[in-house]
Amino acid sequence: MSGATAAPGVPANAVAGGSAYDAIVVGAGHNGLTAAAYLARAGLRVAVVEARGVVGGAAVTEELGGVRVPALAHTVGRLKPSVVRELELAKHGLSLVAPEVRVFAPQPDGRAVTLFAELNRTWDALRAYSADEATSYVEFDSRVRSLAGFLADLADEAPPDVRAPGFGDALLGLRLGRAFRGLGKDDGRTILRVLAMAVADFTGEWFSAEPIRAVTAWRGVRYTAMGPWSAGSTAVLLADAAGNDGGGSGETVYARGGPSAVAEAIAAAARAAGAEIRLNARVTEVTTRDGAVTGVALASGEELRAPAVVSGVDPKRLLTTLVDPVVVGPSMRWRAGNIRTPGSVAKVNLVLDGLPSFPAAGDDPRLLRGRILVGASSIDDMERSFDPSKYGLLPSSPVLEATIPSLVDPSLVAGAKDGTHVMSVIAQWMPARLPADAWAERREQVGDLVVRTLETVAPKLGKRVRARQVLTPSDLEAEYGLTGGHPLHAEPALDSFFLWRPLLGWARYRMPVDGLYLAGSGAHPGGGVTGLPGRNAAREVLADAKRRRR
Repeated sequence: MSGATAAPGVPANAVAGGSAYDAIVVGAGHNGLTAAAYLARAGLRVAVVEARGVVGGAAVTEELGGVRVPALAHTVGRLKPSVVRELELAKHGLSLVAPEVRVFAPQPDGRAVTLFAELNRTWDALRAYSADEATSYVEFDSRVRSLAGFLADLADEAPPDVRAPGFGDALLGLRLGRAFRGLGKDDGRTILRVLAMAVADFTGEWFSAEPIRAVTAWRGVRYTAMGPWSAGSTAVLLADAAGNDGGGSGETVYARGGPSAVAEAIAAAARAAGAEIRLNARVTEVTTRDGAVTGVALASGEELRAPAVVSGVDPKRLLTTLVDPVVVGPSMRWRAGNIRTPGSVAKVNLVLDGLPSFPAAGDDPRLLRGRILVGASSIDDMERSFDPSKYGLLPSSPVLEATIPSLVDPSLVAGAKDGTHVMSVIAQWMPARLPADAWAERREQVGDLVVRTLETVAPKLGKRVRARQVLTPSDLEAEYGLTGGHPLHAEPALDSFFLWRPLLGWARYRMPVDGLYLAGSGAHPGGGVTGLPGRNAAREVLADAKRRRR
């Protein structure tokens, strides 16, 4: 489906009949907005309802200490280029910038693992460890790109209907079969072997130097409740590289103006196509009649009518709190309640009065423009950081992914004192499933722990902190509606992959209520700022609209 033209034969009243809207989108996160933009461009009357006063969900830019900081996601490198092109997001103000450095990982011995956008520069940098490691990285990058290419083909499609497969599913099987054959015999065997592997084993096949092995394994566990020795974490790594230029290092791309700029551009595209976006409009119920949706009820008491409701919220929240349990049924409600959402990530934002000094970077601040990875010195050290989270404990030495986006985008600190910088830090493997009152007691402990850990590679950084914000998993749930505080709406393990996301039998964006669709990160192909769940869900809504007209 192309967003450039209206879908042929789908007029504005194709779905609605006499309803106020053809489709209502719940949640103005980037995926919900993407779905709304595609639906509106196809000629449907669309309303987006958002509980907060801004668009973007957790991928927003907010005020802290007189500057702007990323709320959760600090890079947007996985945004699908086809979504940017089809929705003409550049025309609507989106400007992306990719620094030459993708990852800078200072090590305890004073050296650093540095991965660049240019493969030759990465090869040269890794020669500090050994020529063999540098050569292995080139081969590793090539293999990741090849394997991830097949997952990109999966990501572009709605999974097949396992309950009542039809002709379209047969065609899908043929397309995916051709894509699989395109891998060749070697990579075809490899992808079947490695998807279930622990990322520690996968990277161990390429690297003997522990720092390089740990840094390349990181993307297999980022944002998850898995450790590097967890089965299926290789699939997470490959999915992160699917459909982008990530390769072995992963993409590092910023949106000028912060993550909010992505959502604002998509919202502008949706409005330009005729979509209505309502802010401060919290949905309390998806209304139904005779087993089919009729619209939504708002906290204000207002009801909006539409025969299609597209949810950008996570599937667990949708099916256990927003839809009548009698309509969902006890079996499906039980299954939805067991979707795993163990939020194990905290976000710490720092406002600094000057650029911190990283001795491993020497006098080259350009090395700090990408993702700064702290604590990834070995696979076993990463696993030790992961272990306490299983028992409700804070790690003594967490793995951190930090960025200094103000180095790339000075507009974030416009108006602040000269030398002011923003540091955005993802703290991995916080204890999952702690109650809100327990997190309230530990919030400042998390902030202190993050600063102490940063000071192991950036001495005296704490003295530069002028403002600090700590968002625990409990805060992410309360403020942004992420059940369990999980940034990806559901754990991306193999039990929630492709046909199984969010649940086996319900992976085609249609939920178990007629007219209800899932368009958020809990749907295939999963989380990250990609726009693909929203685009794919819109495609299914339009397909159903055409069928109803026949």
